Amino acid sequence: MSGDLSTPEPSSPGVPPAERLLNLVIALVNTSASMTKQQIRRGVAGYGDAPSSEAFERMFERDKDTLRGLGVPVVTVDAGGHSDDVGYRIDNEAYALPAVDLTPAELGVLALAAQLWGDKSLRTDTSRALTKLRAAGSAEAEEDALAGLAPRVRAVGDAYGPLLDAVTQRRVVRFRYRAASSGVLAERRVEPWRIAARGGGWYLVGRDVDRGAPRVFRLSRIEGRVRVGAVGEAFEIPAHVDVDAALGAAGQERTAVLAVVPERASAVRARAVPAVPPSGAVPLGRDVVAVPFTSVTTLAEELAAYADAVVVLEPAELRGEVVRLLQAAALLDSVPEVPRG
Repeated sequence: MSGDLSTPEPSSPGVPPAERLLNLVIALVNTSASMTKQQIRRGVAGYGDAPSSEAFERMFERDKDTLRGLGVPVVTVDAGGHSDDVGYRIDNEAYALPAVDLTPAELGVLALAAQLWGDKSLRTDTSRALTKLRAAGSAEAEEDALAGLAPRVRAVGDAYGPLLDAVTQRRVVRFRYRAASSGVLAERRVEPWRIAARGGGWYLVGRDVDRGAPRVFRLSRIEGRVRVGAVGEAFEIPAHVDVDAALGAAGQERTAVLAVVPERASAVRARAVPAVPPSGAVPLGRDVVAVPFTSVTTLAEELAAYADAVVVLEPAELRGEVVRLLQAAALLDSVPEVPRG
């Protein structure tokens, strides 16, 4: 029943499914021979608190199938005795990647990607991964590759983690969503299919249960807690989900004309196209830069982060949104601090 949206009882308090899977991979990669089910239950964080042997069996079998579906070669080792002696391990030869040899520029790109995953729910894992990758190259060269870049990526938010688990486990979700066109806040029930990042924002693509049709939801417009249904595998995800088409990647593209302080806003300059002379005057001592865009909100948030280093000449709609954001930021300085007790 896809309509059952009561909160499921956690199989292991404090250990999310994704973390439990990672713990299992680490254990099976590092075992000297193999691990039996009982050893896994006792020694791998996330399994020991299963309320019963049957619950553990279901949990482990589901996790094992998930890892195999992701391409992790979990193999069964039959000791030739009792069924309790059957063990599991990961075939390291099939699973290991070749040596990573990254150029300074490639390390720079990975560093920028890590900023994309700077949300609090993912920050620890990405920091560890980036630290390991930096060990393979020159830190100074990496900083050179990043010089002048100032990407602006909004935080994923609290909705990301529950939605990702719901996509993996095919559970129906319920959340309050504020529509972009009307601003109306309404309850939505959704069968989540994919989560994707486009234009600096994060989106959920799925089927709106009440409307009976595919819909796209921007994560930043979800308000409050995402409630995940108790029933797993409650729906089928289409074999091919065209995320680009759903997000309107081929929508109408416009061009912003900007006046930029020399040697500033390198990330904006990197996307520049040949500029058409602006209709009005250009501030003295600035470069005219033309940048394609599809979302006024997304580009305005990026440009506002540069403050007075970037002035929008055209279109007026974009200029007005940047001014609104800068005025809102200026008001923050006028709010008196609350004395700490």
